[in-house]
Amino acid sequence: MSLLSRKTIVIGGGALLLFFLPLVAKLTGQPYLLSLGSRILIYALAAVSLDLLLGYSGMISLGHAAFVGIGAYVVGISQFHSYEATPFLSAPFLLSGSENGLFVLPLAILVAAFAALIIGALCLRTTGMHFIMITLAFAQMLYYFFISLEKYGGDDGLSLYARNSFPGIDLSDDRHFYYLCLTALGLFLLFTCRLVTSRFGLIIRGAGNNDRRLKGLGIRSTSYKLVTFVIAGGGAGLAGALLANQTEYVSPGLMHWTLSGELMVMVLLGGLGTLFGPVLGAAAFLLLEEGLAMYTEHWMVYMGPVLILAVVFAKRGLFGLLAGGNSRDD
Repeated sequence: MSLLSRKTIVIGGGALLLFFLPLVAKLTGQPYLLSLGSRILIYALAAVSLDLLLGYSGMISLGHAAFVGIGAYVVGISQFHSYEATPFLSAPFLLSGSENGLFVLPLAILVAAFAALIIGALCLRTTGMHFIMITLAFAQMLYYFFISLEKYGGDDGLSLYARNSFPGIDLSDDRHFYYLCLTALGLFLLFTCRLVTSRFGLIIRGAGNNDRRLKGLGIRSTSYKLVTFVIAGGGAGLAGALLANQTEYVSPGLMHWTLSGELMVMVLLGGLGTLFGPVLGAAAFLLLEEGLAMYTEHWMVYMGPVLILAVVFAKRGLFGLLAGGNSRDD
């Protein structure tokens, strides 16, 4: 069996499983599967966006959760002002709150991408360990900044009154919301797959492998890395907006470095530089978490050895183990 056919079978089988999960949940009488499935899709979206940084451009970021939190707070703050009937901004232009998902979700992407543009422009002045620590520092700064916003709940967070509204879609229905998350993940995967196989993708992969060689060829990779950082930030912002809708709650905890660490584990577990691997990694991580939590409150103690075994015996990640081939072959 060829590598291509194995890879196609794994991706196609996973897509079919995700598409028919609501039907499985209905037939088995376990509606909780829909909520868990939506959570997996949302975390998979955030993990895929992080894989663009880790697996392709060689940027190790411990602050990726900041963009997830920003996306979530755009949804929460927008709904807060919509409910209070007060404008979010009155100068230099009027910006009112909204519950319309067609406005709020793109806004969450844009705000997170803009934050990534500013943070990335500063962080990319450094490399290696300094880059890691600066991304972590920015995330922690934002974490404490949102704790200080007492108007929006401070450390207690902000509860949403309902999920965003979409024309023709009832997001209060878990099945509709699940398919919205699946569509968002599918479109982002399609976009990133086209991106990494383009000329742009060749450059960022080259920068991840040997940045000095690119500079020797006269290619300045910094601008390409910054664009990649912005795209990854926008994807994480969308994940945060969807997560806020699912839980109907946002808090500064979404920006904490521990979430960045969990996303990094999902990427490594699924397969670094594969794009589809982080989806598998997110599913495996969250299913392990749910399964172990049913038996003990100290589930993290048992999660560690499982992750170590997976890394040792599946060095190319779960996706590489199932589909064969090397990473960065998408």
